[in-house]
Amino acid sequence: MSLLASGFPAPPLDGIDLLGPLRLTFYALCILAGIIAAAFVTTKLWKSRGGTTDNVLDAMLWAVLLGVVGGRIYHVVTSPDAYFGENGELSRIPQIWNGGLGIIGAIALGAVGVWIACRRYGMKFPAFADAVVPGVLLAQAFGRWGNWFNQELYGAPTSLPWGLNVDAQYRVPEVQHMSQSTLFHPTFLYESVWNLLGFVLLLALYKRFQIKQGLLLWTYVAYYSIGRFWIESLRIDELDKSTQWINILGLEWRLNMWVSLALFIIAIVMMVWLWSRRPRTEAQFVEELRIYRPGSPARAEMAASAAGEEAAEAGGEPADSDEATADSEDVSHASSEGESARDDAEHEVAQGSDPGPQDPRS
Repeated sequence: MSLLASGFPAPPLDGIDLLGPLRLTFYALCILAGIIAAAFVTTKLWKSRGGTTDNVLDAMLWAVLLGVVGGRIYHVVTSPDAYFGENGELSRIPQIWNGGLGIIGAIALGAVGVWIACRRYGMKFPAFADAVVPGVLLAQAFGRWGNWFNQELYGAPTSLPWGLNVDAQYRVPEVQHMSQSTLFHPTFLYESVWNLLGFVLLLALYKRFQIKQGLLLWTYVAYYSIGRFWIESLRIDELDKSTQWINILGLEWRLNMWVSLALFIIAIVMMVWLWSRRPRTEAQFVEELRIYRPGSPARAEMAASAAGEEAAEAGGEPADSDEATADSEDVSHASSEGESARDDAEHEVAQGSDPGPQDPRS
């Protein structure tokens, strides 16, 4: 209670100096903690549907690398003043350890990384994305605490007991004149809590429902967009940014509010479209439960393994199942069998043999 009496405190420091010019920032540690948490959750969820840990590690490598690039590009494009403005420095662009990763850009290009991994390793992108997004929200909840260490992402002055203390050097010019005891909305905290609640919601939906692959992905986009929109409406940091305010049809909103609105509309349209394409037959439902693409080695291995387990439970030898046969498309074997059959047919013709009537059941 004594802590809340004086508001949410500013961080005592934002990193630790290491040897020479090296510095470990707490912002980077928060991002790293989020990545680890996301990998753990995604692995648990993907394995629960029959996937492997290797699938997750392969996809995470692509997603993290492209996600960092996408996040930085989005930040630089939407906050260009520090890099291309009057006192801007291009040398700041690669300095991601000082903050500046736009989550929208990180998710967008990170999704491209996941798609690449899915194409390479035979996974269905919608199925894998559904397993990823709960962990992504958890990672975002961790990452927002990096904004606290950097004393960014805060809102207007408030008298609420959880108001945030912001040191004078981190305040925007519009509130520099206010007393040091002035508290501000901790919008980083609001978003962190919003993301944690969303993580619980998506986790419950993932475990409870398997309606249509990709539906949970767009549920995540819609949920996050709603939270980001109202949280952006509270923020006052970067008020003087040249790209901060966009006027459309007389509505002057922050850039990220417009982006959130656009993403929400897209997400709703995609959710309705996917719902209209939900499986309605037994065959469609069975296919919806499969997480690997037809013809992929991983799918063939899963089919063969399932057939072996069924045979073992029955106490007999493993038998060829229709699914395993369909998924194990061995072109060279089929070709050799075709050639053998053709040779036999030619031999019968040469001998003048009469193939006789065919059994209609064959």
